[in-house]
This record gives sequence, C-alpha cells and structure tokens, in this order.
Amino acid sequence: MDLKTKYLGLELKNPIVPSSSPLMANIDAVKRLEDNGAAAVVMYSLFEEQILQEQKALDTFLSQGSESFAEALQFFPQPEEFHNLHAEDYLEQIRRLKEAIDIPVIGSLNGVSAGGWMEYAQKIEQAGADALELNIYYIPTDPKMTAAEIEQMYIDDLKQVKKVTNIPVAVKLSPYFTSFANVAKRLDEAGADGLVLFNRFYQPDIDLETLDVVYDLEFSNSYELRLPLRWIAILYGKIKANMAATSGIHTAEDVLKAVMVGADVAMIASVLFQKGPRHIGRMLNDIQSWMEAHEYESIEQMKGSMSLKALHDPAAYMRANYMKTLQSIS
Repeated sequence: MDLKTKYLGLELKNPIVPSSSPLMANIDAVKRLEDNGAAAVVMYSLFEEQILQEQKALDTFLSQGSESFAEALQFFPQPEEFHNLHAEDYLEQIRRLKEAIDIPVIGSLNGVSAGGWMEYAQKIEQAGADALELNIYYIPTDPKMTAAEIEQMYIDDLKQVKKVTNIPVAVKLSPYFTSFANVAKRLDEAGADGLVLFNRFYQPDIDLETLDVVYDLEFSNSYELRLPLRWIAILYGKIKANMAATSGIHTAEDVLKAVMVGADVAMIASVLFQKGPRHIGRMLNDIQSWMEAHEYESIEQMKGSMSLKALHDPAAYMRANYMKTLQSIS
C-alpha cells in the first residue's frame, strides 16, 4: 500500500502527524513517535504571552481591568506560571529535534494580536523548522467587536507572518465563524499553505466550594471528528491550501474518514497520551489492512472521494441530511 501524502510542500510517508503537545518537549518521546511511524511532528506552541513576558510586558497586559472582581484574577495566568517557558529554549528545542530525527518538524506559534512577537516566525524558520503552524486561539468577548473585524484580524496575522518567513504556513482555526467557508477562502487567497481544522477550546469550570476557576483538560474522542469531517468535505476542491484534520482522531477508521473527505493529514494527540506511541504503528497496520480489503492502492486514490466537491448545492444537501436525521428519531 502506498501511504504517502503531501502537506505544506512536504513529502510525508503517511498521513499520521502527532499534533502540538507537551510530548515534543522530550526528544526521546519524539524519537519513539518517529520509530513507530509518525510522518512529521508539530512542536508545542510558543505563545505570544511568553514573548511579551520576556519583553517585560506580560504582567501589565494580563492584569489590566482584572481588579474589577477579585475572582476575575483567577482567569488569567500569572507571570510566574510561564517561568519554565522561554522563547530561546523553544528555538533550541527545534534545533535539537532537527538533529535527532529525520521526519519534518513543524513549528507552532500561538497568538492573537499583530505585533513584534510575530518576528519569532522568522526565528523559528532559522532554527530549522520545515513549516510553521500559526495557531490563532482567540475568544472575542467585546460585544462591540464585529465579525468583520475578527475575520480581518486573522487575515492580517497571516499576512504579517508570511512577510517574515519563507517556509510554508498553516493556520489553525476554530469553527466559530459566521461564514466559515468564506473565512477559509480568504485565508487561502491571503497565502495560507494549509488550514488545520479545528482548534479545540478548553472550557474552564467553577468549584462552588472554593470559588476557584478549575481548568480540567479532558481528552478528545472520535465523536469530535465529525465537525472537522463536515467542513473538510465542504472545502475540498474549493481552496488550494492543504487541510489537516485534528480533534477526535483515535483509530485507523478515523484517519481513513479524514482522508476520504479530503484531508491531507490526520493529526493526533489525545490518543498518544492514552495509548502511547506504539498506537501509531497499530493504526498504520489497520489502515493498510482496510485498504487491501477494499482494493485501494494508495492514499491519493481515496483522498476526497467522500467530499462534497461534486455536489451542485452542498448547503441544500446538508439541510436535507439535517431534516432526515431529525425525522429518523420519530
């Protein structure tokens, strides 16, 4: 079976790519990912706030306005929480990984506002990264801020990063846009080499006894893949940018579904913490077995075969399925 695929101009041996996570901070762990078949890895994120802290600006930035309610202070990370995260250490880790492994290393830059911190995109390239993932993690809370302003912010961030880099740049997005297809198209036109669908927002809880904000990370499950599947199927053939499916990929079947709707790669994280790096090898074996049983010779042969590219009116198709699902309950 030919499992090769292309993503961000990179020739990958298969479509399974471990996504941004703390695993990338450990070189031995990354080596085990490579040994078990990972086609590339995405570095853990370098945050805008880390860079601002090193510029002595983080404390003021985070604390502004938070004194209005004592409880509100708990929603913001304190400067000391970033003590073990330094921008130069991040760049050095990329250099170490490039020396230790043979598969591509994709950097990850996480931020919101346009500014000097974006110059680190160039430093990530100089450190040896083969590509860059721009992770724009933003929850708009100002009711005066319009959808158009938010969308333009994403476009401007991408253009700023593209100005200072020569390596391919993918944009990691949330699905929460008024017209996601339009945003994807505009990012494509603005020069995005790839789109990563979707960013997984972490939802804090509240402890009613201590009145503390509780940050409780729950791993994903395969059900969460349905949202990326829908939008990749809709966008396939309508944009030039590569697409990566992320959130909810745990099995070989999940990878196959992602490829069939049009994804170039399937990114995994939660399942690696739950089942370890050897699970990549099991997934690859299961993918090959399925392809053999269904007479597929390559990943490229099946890519996009279950997308909505051939439909004249995908919106009508989606609405018809929506009505059919509701009627099936009764």
